[in-house]
Amino acid sequence: MDYNQFFAERVDDLKREGRYRTFATLERIVGRFPVTMYHAPDGTKREVTIWCSNDYLGMGQNPVVLAAMKEAIDRSGAGAGGTRNISGTTSYHIALEDSLADLHQKEAALVFSSGYVANEGTLSTLVKLLPGCIVFSDALNHASMIHGMRSGGAEKRVFRHNDVEHLEQLLKAVDPAAPKIIAFESVYSMEGDIAPIAEIVALAEQYGAMTYLDEVHAVGMYGARGGGVAEERGLMHRIDMIEGTFGKAYGLMGGYIAGKRETVDAIRCYASGFIFTTSLPPALLAGARASVEYLKVSDIERQRQRRNVRRLKERLEQADMPYMQGESHIVPLVVGEAVCCKHVTDLLMDCYDIYVQPINYPTVPRGTERLRLTATAAHSLEQVDHMADILYQLWHENHVFQYAVM
Repeated sequence: MDYNQFFAERVDDLKREGRYRTFATLERIVGRFPVTMYHAPDGTKREVTIWCSNDYLGMGQNPVVLAAMKEAIDRSGAGAGGTRNISGTTSYHIALEDSLADLHQKEAALVFSSGYVANEGTLSTLVKLLPGCIVFSDALNHASMIHGMRSGGAEKRVFRHNDVEHLEQLLKAVDPAAPKIIAFESVYSMEGDIAPIAEIVALAEQYGAMTYLDEVHAVGMYGARGGGVAEERGLMHRIDMIEGTFGKAYGLMGGYIAGKRETVDAIRCYASGFIFTTSLPPALLAGARASVEYLKVSDIERQRQRRNVRRLKERLEQADMPYMQGESHIVPLVVGEAVCCKHVTDLLMDCYDIYVQPINYPTVPRGTERLRLTATAAHSLEQVDHMADILYQLWHENHVFQYAVM
């Protein structure tokens, strides 16, 4: 068998379907975000404006965060030196985990190398430890959560997205004595909508289920101290396990869980993704803690970001463009066909110096391909209006979005 030819043909399949992913090489410029330097394939460079970043609040550029990271490097050097168990646990880990437990008003927290690893490692471990566990999973849960359920060998029931009536039907149909976990997200990043957390928690309490809430797109963003949608709605104390990340609103990388001390300790002791991974370096941990602590008291960034999101949605609404009208800060603009979606993003980059990554299958279902627009706290109102003007032109005047659907 010609293995190389086989794999080349699989890549060609993606290219024919318009789903081949190309990476834009970007060089972030301190103090200029969302403007960045684009390194084009022909070797030239030019400034472009990012409209798809997860650095929602611009914390990756925050002077407090940068100062904390520099200080940690000067004090402790580059790497952690090992896994958490073998010489890799530092005072920076402990300080950050204490800060996260305080953020979510939980007894304990545990830091992972990424949000993906936190979800996979925690969910797989919970399922393995609970005999006969049944997981009830929202249909649009992230791939990392699905990976965790599968790795743990869970018996799984999938409920329709944000459909609490369907969830209750599934809960009623299983053995009342069986251990149960309801796994769901607060903000769904490809839809822009928010889960009915209070209703789901009430069902969990009624049917004796543990709740596992992924708040990765909400921590730092919602609640008086950035604790997420659960904090904003006064529900944190009713959630058993909260999972979050530093890779989005906090502007860095890494993931974590927060919950009851004994449960978190069990994950620490049993989760392979935690045990056998080199721990995060001091600089990242110090920066993450600085970002978390900063957003516990500063609301300026959240208010500015909400202002920009409101303006963008208002402009798209006025232009009668098919965006998904969720409650959150994420604004998905539906194109509906993969080749067209890629064509639109290429035009934005090549003609307008605007970078948006096309979102195609399998990230979203076929026929719902979209631009996932994120107006950050660092965007100006002028940049928001400029983006809206260009989208209007492409939509209504140049008729570029020929396949758009709702």
